[in-house]
Amino acid sequence: MKFVDSLLKKSEHPAFSWVVFIMTFFESIFLFIPPEVFMTPAIVANKKRAIPVTIAAALGSLIGGAVAYMIGYWLFDSVGVWLINTFSTMDKFQIAQQLFIKHGIFIIFITAFTPVPYKLMAICAGFLGFPALVFLGVSAVFRTARFAIVGFLLWRFQEKANTMVKKYFWPLTIFAIAFAAAGIGIMLLI
Repeated sequence: MKFVDSLLKKSEHPAFSWVVFIMTFFESIFLFIPPEVFMTPAIVANKKRAIPVTIAAALGSLIGGAVAYMIGYWLFDSVGVWLINTFSTMDKFQIAQQLFIKHGIFIIFITAFTPVPYKLMAICAGFLGFPALVFLGVSAVFRTARFAIVGFLLWRFQEKANTMVKKYFWPLTIFAIAFAAAGIGIMLLI
């Protein structure tokens, strides 16, 4: 319980928005932790933080997606291959590539709005030379919508969420990890 209280207290600090920005930036390139995990403590601790935290998550994710796109476009043979081999497999990337060729914008929507790994599709979009402005535009709309929905729900139900987080911190943490694993699992099935 002391850990949870300490985490909530630290997440109230205005600089925590930068933590959310940095973590969602990295999530868009190589992390497999859902960005909502970074957003939740600050909004649960103080509902006035909902808008800045949501904006930080959206900007971090969009800039990270742009970096992942550039890795696929310019650095695929070095950094892109290393990222794919470190955090996934080349077979899965080839599956992602086939899906991207076949479904394009729909795949960006799916990866931007669901737990399916966004980073693989961002690298794939760059590698295939998918129009950057279309990729970034669709990503911006749907990643921001995803974070705005989460931010609104946490803001709206902040008191209940605060009680739940304090009471069920570890089960919720395990659920978040399972949620990330489900995204990876969906990617494996596709």
